[in-house]
Amino acid sequence: MKKYLITGCAGFIGSNFVHYMLKKYPEILLVNLDKLTYAGNPQNIAGLPQSQVELVQGDICDAALLERIVPGHDSIVHFAAESHNDNSIANPEPFITTNVEGTFHLLEAARKHDVRFHHISTDEVYGDLALDDPCKFTESTPYKPSSPYSASKAASDQLVRAWVRTYGLRATISNCSNNYGPKQHPEKLIPKIVSNALAGKEIPIYGDGKNVRDWLYVLDHCKAIDLIFHRGRSGETYNVGGHNERPNIFIVKTIIEQLHDRLKDDGISEELIKHVADRLGHDRRYGIDPTKIKNDLGWYPETPFEKGIVLTIDWYLDHEEWMEHITSGNYQKYYEEMYKNK
Repeated sequence: MKKYLITGCAGFIGSNFVHYMLKKYPEILLVNLDKLTYAGNPQNIAGLPQSQVELVQGDICDAALLERIVPGHDSIVHFAAESHNDNSIANPEPFITTNVEGTFHLLEAARKHDVRFHHISTDEVYGDLALDDPCKFTESTPYKPSSPYSASKAASDQLVRAWVRTYGLRATISNCSNNYGPKQHPEKLIPKIVSNALAGKEIPIYGDGKNVRDWLYVLDHCKAIDLIFHRGRSGETYNVGGHNERPNIFIVKTIIEQLHDRLKDDGISEELIKHVADRLGHDRRYGIDPTKIKNDLGWYPETPFEKGIVLTIDWYLDHEEWMEHITSGNYQKYYEEMYKNK
């Protein structure tokens, strides 16, 4: 049986990937490593078969822990990261520690034990594009990160490349656009809009709201990762985008309209929108060109935004208790109780 180590398994993309893999490959074993910070929720991977899934609470910066758990794995799929730009601006240090030092320790463990390595990164390493720029980010676009977060991810990408060239590590990198879908923490734009709208709270939007992001439905991303680490060429980078560029203000108004129409709640309206001072170093536009992964591996995003946003809103409306646990912090008590004797 194939055995995979998944880092950041209790976070948004990592947990969706765990569920996807177990559904597609019913005879694999997954060791899921997560520090269980505020963004790692054990509820995201609850109910999985214990015969196939092991959850280890731990830090990717803990080299001794990695030395114990990495041997015997076929592959490492590395999601674990500090990822919220606002937090990186307020306090960059955890981003350097986790995203750079943590990736280093994982790479060393993979090198020592000859384990295949796939690194999940972001389109933010490329900087930004003008709103009217006809170009999109390709795998050869020079790096020009704007925030401490994107700089830390750029550094981790370069570490992976160095370990491939210097040590011959079998590794690949994927740089994805903005993910959305079930289980995303409400610090991020789409679940924050849903959460605030349902609570009748103001919905803050940076600047004029015209910043553009390319939106990628999370299960489409999971399928891309699956293809890359099974069929991708070692040393290669693959850009994964959704072909769904939309301004932030469009996203907000779309969700408000959907919730208003479904719930027949006149309190959910565009009057909740509040424009606030723009974020420091705020990138204007991201746009991914996924031609390489389409040509090399046959991947193409299957979920148009109009469908994906409905699926996403459906999930949050069906899991309001999950959202309440996240926003209240109650889930912290859940995993503290789970691990108090470990």
